[in-house]
Amino acid sequence: MSCFQVRTDLALEARESIGEAEEIRGVSVEETYDEKNEIRVTRVIIETKNGAKAMGKPIGTYTTLEAPRMVEPDENYHQEISSALAKELKDIIPEAEEEQSVLIVGLGNRDVTADALGPNVADNLFITRHVVMEYGKAAYSKSKMNMVSSIVPGVMAKTGMESAEIIKGVIDQTKPDVVIVVDALAARSTKRLNRTIQVTNTGIHPGSGVGNHRNALTKESLEVPVIAIGVPTVVDAATIVNDAVSGEMKVNLAELNNMYVTSKDVDYQIKQISHVICDALNEALEL
Repeated sequence: MSCFQVRTDLALEARESIGEAEEIRGVSVEETYDEKNEIRVTRVIIETKNGAKAMGKPIGTYTTLEAPRMVEPDENYHQEISSALAKELKDIIPEAEEEQSVLIVGLGNRDVTADALGPNVADNLFITRHVVMEYGKAAYSKSKMNMVSSIVPGVMAKTGMESAEIIKGVIDQTKPDVVIVVDALAARSTKRLNRTIQVTNTGIHPGSGVGNHRNALTKESLEVPVIAIGVPTVVDAATIVNDAVSGEMKVNLAELNNMYVTSKDVDYQIKQISHVICDALNEALEL
């Protein structure tokens, strides 16, 4: 069978593809499991350039939260997921205990359902910056109040501009302390579709999961810490075929490399997950 590049945005899957028995210098893995709520949290920490090269990911922390029942219509379970995600966000956001100005960016194309996670999250956020600037924290009767703003930069085909250019302009004007980017990702395994959330402090390369590379959104490019939240909503079709057929069958996987598969009820699932992420952000930012 012809060789092809397995596309995944998840550091956990990159580690799994190397093999659990094979030790990677400069890469550590920590795992916890909440048996009651069936929530598994795996933290992959890439500490050295050697580890980054082996993993194909930048140096940093990648926390993956897996919840098999994430897309089920169970509000109580969704709240458990949100609380678990909020805890991880507090751990990874720099100086999370301090009062901050936070810009949340919803990446993606709201006209393409599987790519609409970022815009959906931005649409449902609790925005506070304008109120705090006008009336102060007293408007919320709190001694600590983060100033939260959001933006949906759209896609280049509609704006004629890189998302990074738009975001950089907003950062220059609003001077946030941290940027949180939300985007749809690509996974290697269908079992992780819309059931996994990755949080990382390395930023993000928009469109990289589907081979559509855009300018990076990182601390280096934006000059402000960037936290990325991503959910795999698509799987490379070539990956599915490669996993399904025997080694003796000849399949032209190159023809499938530009095809991506998602679930048939992805519109409903995106709405569910966007609310889970919104609740987690509200809790993590103490809104």
